[in-house]
Amino acid sequence: MVGLTNLITKNPPMSPELNRKRAQFVLTKIEQILAWEQEKEAERDTRWVELGRYLCEVRAGQYWRLEDLHSFDEFLERRFPESRRKAYYLMSIHEQLPPPVRRQLKEIGWTKGRELAKLARVEGQHFDCAPWVHKAQAMPREEFQREIEKALRGHETEAWEILSFKFYKSQIPVIERAIETAALMLGSDKSRGYCLEMICADFLAGASLDNGSPDLLLNSIAHYLKFVSCEQRQMLVNGISEKAS
Repeated sequence: MVGLTNLITKNPPMSPELNRKRAQFVLTKIEQILAWEQEKEAERDTRWVELGRYLCEVRAGQYWRLEDLHSFDEFLERRFPESRRKAYYLMSIHEQLPPPVRRQLKEIGWTKGRELAKLARVEGQHFDCAPWVHKAQAMPREEFQREIEKALRGHETEAWEILSFKFYKSQIPVIERAIETAALMLGSDKSRGYCLEMICADFLAGASLDNGSPDLLLNSIAHYLKFVSCEQRQMLVNGISEKAS
């Protein structure tokens, strides 16, 4: 079971073929938007939404290789030297919101889009975008944020915590490569925190085989079962039962 789901494989996913023409176009677009933002402060929000889409494409296609960089994080560090958080917010908007909403974000602005993305992430397929888009268009930003917070408090969400680690610069490329590889295998819609959790679960699964800790192994397998359907889980249980009998 562990061998089939191990994230550390002898044949890791190959890097996507670098489309140099498309990469050059997207990188140029990003530079134009960043330069444009400095000149036209009033219309900034609408262009930030477009920027989020291009940033997602840079990460998926690894266009940062065109500039001889080692990771997507290094690419962001050059474009957003003060804070990369805003870049990840913009990418979250593009990844979490359905296409009909994204088309209207140019009228709403990225700050309201960020709040919509929070709610969409929690509600998943049950997210009813139409009334929330209407509220975003009609309400001032502060009032809309309060509405989103009220809706989020009505949902049972798992408690979260921000952890900080100190890394040497020589370690960062290894960490980024591991997270990017996990994202390729798990899906680009997964958060970086989720990818890191799966990497750690995979490590614990391997460690449990070495030291004979069944609890660690069981916990790791439980994490992997999230990726299969209910029918597949039942087939696995039935197969285990037949072998046991």
